[in-house]
Amino acid sequence: MSQKLHVVTGAFGYSGKYIAARLLTEGCRVRTLTNSMQRENPFGGQVEARPLSFNNPDDLVESLRGADVLYNTYWVRFNYSSFKHEEAVQNTLILFEAARKAGLRRIVHISITNPSEDSLDEYFSGKARLEHALQELGVPFTILRPAVLFGKEDILINNIAWTLRHLPVFGLFGDGSYRLQPIYVDDLAALAVEQGRHSENVTIDAIGPETFTYRELVSVIAEIIGVKRPILSMPPALVYAAGWVLGRWMGDVMITWPEIKQLMAGLLWTDSPSSGNTRLTEWAGAHKDTLGVKYASELARRKDRVKAYYDFSNELPEVMQRKGYPQERQMSENTNKVEPHGCIVCGKIYNLLVVYAPSGSMVGCTVISPGGRVVPDALRPLAACTTHSAEEIETALDSHYPSLE
Repeated sequence: MSQKLHVVTGAFGYSGKYIAARLLTEGCRVRTLTNSMQRENPFGGQVEARPLSFNNPDDLVESLRGADVLYNTYWVRFNYSSFKHEEAVQNTLILFEAARKAGLRRIVHISITNPSEDSLDEYFSGKARLEHALQELGVPFTILRPAVLFGKEDILINNIAWTLRHLPVFGLFGDGSYRLQPIYVDDLAALAVEQGRHSENVTIDAIGPETFTYRELVSVIAEIIGVKRPILSMPPALVYAAGWVLGRWMGDVMITWPEIKQLMAGLLWTDSPSSGNTRLTEWAGAHKDTLGVKYASELARRKDRVKAYYDFSNELPEVMQRKGYPQERQMSENTNKVEPHGCIVCGKIYNLLVVYAPSGSMVGCTVISPGGRVVPDALRPLAACTTHSAEEIETALDSHYPSLE
């Protein structure tokens, strides 16, 4: 796989970033096609950026020419004045055709669980139309069907936690008995990269190892972040109205009526084996101090095409802040590298995305492998397994690197 060119849509965004990081660790050349050419590049010179020029298909063909695999994550979550599902469908059809003309060996396409062309929901019918088009394109493919993604840049899980932290009560849409199967975004990325190696046509339900009812999911998140709130069954229309008002207050679209219907219809659940290994409960436990502290806005990401999705400063727990290390956070002209580092306690290897200032000093880092967490240090990139306690990590840190106090 190394040295071949791989193209990822949206590598400055959410799932595309994790796919790009996975490819880089395998020694691949990576190019991204993006609508956010001015957004901070988390990979620096390691990932070349070219525009998603749907209005100029010939440019798309040239951007794809010579590539081995296209990983397509492009889509829109809901209809809005400046973006529509139908527009996303037509744009993706243009992208598929450009990939065919460019002679790509394979396309790995991110879809959704339970798509149907007969669905009255534009999200699910649009995804089904794209699956059908890909199957007829003549280019070998993998279709991955995730239900709900979770990770540091997540919106749904984060905003459930945010609501629990900030409102006196949490309202469920109806009884909350409908199910969903969240998958960790890096597990999805690993599956996508693995499928990029194959040659046969495959469709996979990309779901995580845990299945929750919606009520169970909210209750588990509340328990993990240490918040006690009444979790009440309410008429779906009432909860939607409350979400609409809250979204307007936050300058966002918090939830849509079609999303509520998707959830209640069980479209985010499937009777398939798990494709991921990372458990939401374990991941949330490792990030309980930051999960839901800040609201995650879909529209802010769409409107601000410059700011990165994730701020490295979120990685700084109190255990390191107490040590008084200086914090240099200037992002301009920085370089970014994907590097392997061992757990400071047991030595297990994790891949870290590390940001370096022009002077060579480290600005920040984040773990991009499942099961690891950053042990922030202003001088060097450090990581530890999420299973190690804060006391174990601090003891190892003090042993290897004496405090500056």
